[in-house]
Amino acid sequence: MAKGQNCIGLDIGSSAVKLCVFKSGKKGLQLQAFDYTQLPPETIVDGALMNSAVVVDAITELLARNKIRTKETAISVSGNTVIIKKITLPLMTQEELEESIQWEAEQYIPFDIKDVYIGFEVLAPRTEQGQMDVVLVAAKKEMINDYVAVCHDAGLEPTVVDVDAFSLQNMYEVNYGFHRDETIVLLDIGSSVVSMNVVSDGITMFTRDLSIGGSDITEEIQKQLNITYQEAEMYKMGGSPGAKSDEVLPQEVERIIQDKAEDMAHEIQRSLDFYAATAANSKIDKIIVSGGTAAIPSLVRTIARISGVPAEVANPFRNVSYDERQFSPDRIQRWAPIAAIAVGLALRRTNER
Repeated sequence: MAKGQNCIGLDIGSSAVKLCVFKSGKKGLQLQAFDYTQLPPETIVDGALMNSAVVVDAITELLARNKIRTKETAISVSGNTVIIKKITLPLMTQEELEESIQWEAEQYIPFDIKDVYIGFEVLAPRTEQGQMDVVLVAAKKEMINDYVAVCHDAGLEPTVVDVDAFSLQNMYEVNYGFHRDETIVLLDIGSSVVSMNVVSDGITMFTRDLSIGGSDITEEIQKQLNITYQEAEMYKMGGSPGAKSDEVLPQEVERIIQDKAEDMAHEIQRSLDFYAATAANSKIDKIIVSGGTAAIPSLVRTIARISGVPAEVANPFRNVSYDERQFSPDRIQRWAPIAAIAVGLALRRTNER
């Protein structure tokens, strides 16, 4: 973490906008604000902003409600218009890499290079072999520009654009720490995307975004029980829409959730199998699950059972202090599943790129 003030961490997800603000001091990280507001269905589809005005209103509401005056903001993106590749290049200086990265990127990115923003990070120089591993990231300019525009319209200044998978990694490192010879799978299961980051010895080994999520469960409940999306969402999260509660057996909802949880866990496992087939050391020690859908207990249990790896819900406030008069431990615990990416973003500094 570089010097400078912490950015506002703004996680613009397909079902909600989450905001996190930290203050860094001698006693470590202190939570200044965490809040979120739900978005109507179809506001964001496959990462594309379908109704920017609604997103601007949501951000403005969060800033006003929490009396936030900071402007510098970190945002992140995910989905099929974001490409992350780990590549091996000849050893070169930072200046040489900056000059050649556009040409190198053209070989690995399935989009026109003029249509994307490029980012890169050197992972591990192997001096004796004259090589270095580099993480290459490309994201469609159109999508990035749309996200930046809603921030500007809400009066913010986005100084950092990150990727969900790397925000999870920052969150985990600060709260848990990476250990030698340990491989962790970080999963953020949102409404429409599962972001996966496999980290070994503190270094990203494999990332993938899967086009599945909690909305698949909601839609299946809605379809099978012939109820509204909002009622189905309440059932999914363990609530009851009241008047309808006598008409639907809870075990029927549980069966639907379990069936979809099995589908999602198998889809995740296929990606882990792909990683294992290409990795020198394929042993996975732990799976950490975050995202709104992680609040469904049976999903985390199903992922653990199908993968054969211990799985638990992330606690992004594990190594963060907070004023219990402002934030009750119960609220912090309820927020934990949805806060991971916003926390990872709020760790970024205003003087970072």
